[in-house]
Amino acid sequence: MREKLIYLLGAAAAILLVRNLYVMLTILPDEAAQGMIYRIMFFHIPAWFTAGIAVMISGVTSALYLATGKLRYDAISVSVTEVAVAFLCMGLFTGMIWARIIWGIWWTWDARLTSALILVLLYSGYLILREGISDPTQRAKISAVFNIFAFADVPIVWYSIEWFRTQHPAPVLRGSGQIDPSMKSTIYWNWLALLLLMVVFVLLRLRQEEMRRELDGLRRLAHAV
Repeated sequence: MREKLIYLLGAAAAILLVRNLYVMLTILPDEAAQGMIYRIMFFHIPAWFTAGIAVMISGVTSALYLATGKLRYDAISVSVTEVAVAFLCMGLFTGMIWARIIWGIWWTWDARLTSALILVLLYSGYLILREGISDPTQRAKISAVFNIFAFADVPIVWYSIEWFRTQHPAPVLRGSGQIDPSMKSTIYWNWLALLLLMVVFVLLRLRQEEMRRELDGLRRLAHAV
């Protein structure tokens, strides 16, 4: 059942991505101030939104593990977090490319960019931390606490534009930002495509995690014998 769902969601994501690329490249016009490079926002913004959904799920499942002690929640947490890191890096690197073309700089240490980099490092650290703990229960407990701690940076990234003066412009989908309705629609359509990809990747990674736990259990049983 899960395998069929993976194929179905993967096909839907591929069809949506092709449709969205067609709209971006052939239907939408160049932006008046930025030219054609503005199209990178159709991946930059949805990547951050998708990563945000992923880290929220990861934070919830980490809390559920601490509340119930069920390793199933830990497996979901690590699976979702790995996918979240991929989308976080996608958002960070597309932003750097966009900044280089529009602002003339790859990076500046303002509140938005710095807090975003810290977020990537925190969740990457979560994955590294897990590899250093061999006991499954201890690994799950320490990782869950660290995951919840890492999530504290998410609202800082989200509100940094409003709390501080930053190089980053006003958000185009909320607040004082302005965007053409057809461009806004394309952002949401591509967000849907990336969300479907996220689910596919999480399901694949969760299957790998379940297989790893089964192998670990067999190894411990073999050693006990």
